[in-house]
Amino acid sequence: MKILAAASEIYPLVKTGGLADVVGALPGALLPLGIKVRTMVPGYPAVMAELQAGETVQHYADLFGGPATLIAGKSKGLDIIAVDAPHLFNRPGSIYLGPDGKDWPDNAERFAAFSQAVVDVARGSYAPDILHLHDWQAALAAVHVKFGGGPRTVMTVHNIAFQGVFPAPLFATLGLPPESFAINGLEFYGYVGFLKGGLACADAITTVSPSYANEICTPEFGMGLDGLLRARRNALAGIVNGIDTDVWNPATDKSIAATYDAATLSKRSANKRAVEKRFALESGDGPLFCVVSRLTTQKGMDILAASLDALVATGARLALIGSGDSAIERELLGAAQQHKGRIGVVIGYDEALSHLLQAGADAILIPSRFEPCGLTQLYGLRYGCVPIVARTGGLADTIIDANDAGLAAGVATGFQFSPVDGPSLQAAIARAARVYTNPEAWAMMQKRGLCSDVAWKHSATAYAELFRNLIASRT
Repeated sequence: MKILAAASEIYPLVKTGGLADVVGALPGALLPLGIKVRTMVPGYPAVMAELQAGETVQHYADLFGGPATLIAGKSKGLDIIAVDAPHLFNRPGSIYLGPDGKDWPDNAERFAAFSQAVVDVARGSYAPDILHLHDWQAALAAVHVKFGGGPRTVMTVHNIAFQGVFPAPLFATLGLPPESFAINGLEFYGYVGFLKGGLACADAITTVSPSYANEICTPEFGMGLDGLLRARRNALAGIVNGIDTDVWNPATDKSIAATYDAATLSKRSANKRAVEKRFALESGDGPLFCVVSRLTTQKGMDILAASLDALVATGARLALIGSGDSAIERELLGAAQQHKGRIGVVIGYDEALSHLLQAGADAILIPSRFEPCGLTQLYGLRYGCVPIVARTGGLADTIIDANDAGLAAGVATGFQFSPVDGPSLQAAIARAARVYTNPEAWAMMQKRGLCSDVAWKHSATAYAELFRNLIASRT
């Protein structure tokens, strides 16, 4: 089976978040199941640097305002086709944001061009069995196929909060038939909705956990698309993400101070000392919590910032890395100044440092208001860094709460809390701090996490079944 996937980022070539991790890991997970994936991505500088010896697939004299070339090649074990359109993608810094921190003003044209190229390949040189589209940046391809023909399409939503909504006059520039600007296409409350179009037009819709699939069918979580998703409920499935257990493996990880596994858990202490040193924290045996996150209200970072006095009062410490909302950044930096030696904050992102935090912290805090799947809690399980999570989306699906029953039955892997507010988060932190005083109970939770099956095998099998059913339904 041949799959053509399309996404705006892919690990390890270019990454801003979990989307890249999923897109980068899924091809390798599907290959043993007889499914070959070729992935199309925009030709950002980091991508083109990896494809210098690539083969030209197609050339455009004009693709949304300038010449472009489709370059095919292999890199880091991935089969890639890059849309090399320098006028759209050869830009320094963020792949989505300009130097002012705001969306590039031509993002609609950039990703409309990307989707056009994806469909051209799907209808021409590669001719896949399935076109697998990720998030709004690739969603227009499903609209092209519905109104112009092509392979079966799967639309995967990684976060429905990001939709690609633009003013209606833009429609005339997209190269789509007039009838596609309608309720069964791109029209979204008088605007052009890229993701809405993908959801309306794809043959199947997936999101990245079963609970999130249910949540986005409600007004609270559907971000204005819940009515459409309820109408298409039979086409919607939730498939929880896995992680790349070769990249995330504490027994072989070169980014950490000391490698370990479930049988050598005591070696984690060297990583704890390394985290303390890196974040200028007082050394000690008390609980060390960590955060690896975008610093946004979606991730509950405002709730965390307001709960730091309570965290320190339990005797715990915190090491945090992330970036995002400037007001939240300032509040966290202020807390680090107020609680020197107890709270350490690094603004930015560092992949190696995120590995060290998972390997050295005792627990990871994930107080998201909504979370489609979440990967950091899966990394936490894999590294024996006990997750403390909001009871929402994929967080609820992947963590078993350490309540009295969970502890007594020997199945708990972390701590859940609800509702997502300061008192509930603080209660979960206090509960974790109490369990931490029982070293045997804490170590058992860590070992359960380390032994959890968080790889892609089961999820890849679910995708494979979905793809095969779609192909069978057409014949």
